[in-house]
Amino acid sequence: MDDSLRGSLLIAAPSLFDFFRRTVVLIIEHAEEGAFGVVLNRPSDTEVREAVPALGRLTEGGELMRVGGPVSPETVVAIAEFEDPSESAKLILGDLGLVDPEVEEPDLRRLRVYAGHAGWGPGQLEDELERDAWIVEPASVEDPFREEDLWPELLNRKGGQYALLATMPDDPSLN
Repeated sequence: MDDSLRGSLLIAAPSLFDFFRRTVVLIIEHAEEGAFGVVLNRPSDTEVREAVPALGRLTEGGELMRVGGPVSPETVVAIAEFEDPSESAKLILGDLGLVDPEVEEPDLRRLRVYAGHAGWGPGQLEDELERDAWIVEPASVEDPFREEDLWPELLNRKGGQYALLATMPDDPSLN
């Protein structure tokens, strides 16, 4: 698939009012069979070391799990910036990739752990893009590790008409 969005960000359009309202999704895989990614900007209240002790030892103390999406919330997706990218189960962008559970002591710079993921069946993401449900932006290796409110931050980064959208309040009816 030549027009794969792997390694791109999907910024939820203001018209989305479902689970994905004001989310940013990193696309991990995008092929004819569908797409798979994680929501970057939904921290949970649970620490990684409590939920997934095996990964907790690889994180800094107090690192929170993230809600990666509505699909399979009992599963874990771990994304890291690797010192040695060959240790990754799948590279996403540069030295950013999925943690391979078979590698016991991976050499990581940073790690984020997600419960669940976002998924699209064949053609589903393309249909949503045609309906302008998502704004596509190239990802950077830094994006999964940002702490600020990612949705307006990325709209500002995109610039132009999108920067105006970034000023939109969370609840426009209060405006």
